[in-house]
Amino acid sequence: MTTPPLACQPHDHSHCISQALAEAETLCSRQGLRLTALRRRVLELVWQSHKPLGAYDILAVLSEQDGRRAAPPTVYRALDFLLEHGLVHRIASLNAFVGCDHPDHTHQGQFFICRQCHAAIELERTAISDSILDSARSLGFRVEAQTVEVVGLCARCQTAP
Repeated sequence: MTTPPLACQPHDHSHCISQALAEAETLCSRQGLRLTALRRRVLELVWQSHKPLGAYDILAVLSEQDGRRAAPPTVYRALDFLLEHGLVHRIASLNAFVGCDHPDHTHQGQFFICRQCHAAIELERTAISDSILDSARSLGFRVEAQTVEVVGLCARCQTAP
């Protein structure tokens, strides 16, 4: 498992970004998909930190830092592509996006979200997914998607003065 152990601690995100971009390029190449400059830039922005980022935040950075005149639908199309191919997850409670730590295989999103520093730490626990599916089956419920969001305080924020 490659869950980032230091997601709530200050660290150089350049490694996170370069690894995410390399994995995205490999995945797109293998599947015959186009990782356009905009899609790549949006993915890079999502990985700037481990904090979920909203579409309008991404749009603001594209306008201010990159000088792009991107419209909201353009950013949403890029995010939809990244979501569809497992490169990002949507954090529904925040209406925001976070990079996927495991884009090489399909899985359900499970996150610890710090309510203070807003870091989102991705988990990948099959026992959680299996439990949800087992419960759904026993109720005759068909699961189409599942995202588990647990809000609390990360270790760093618990010890902060």
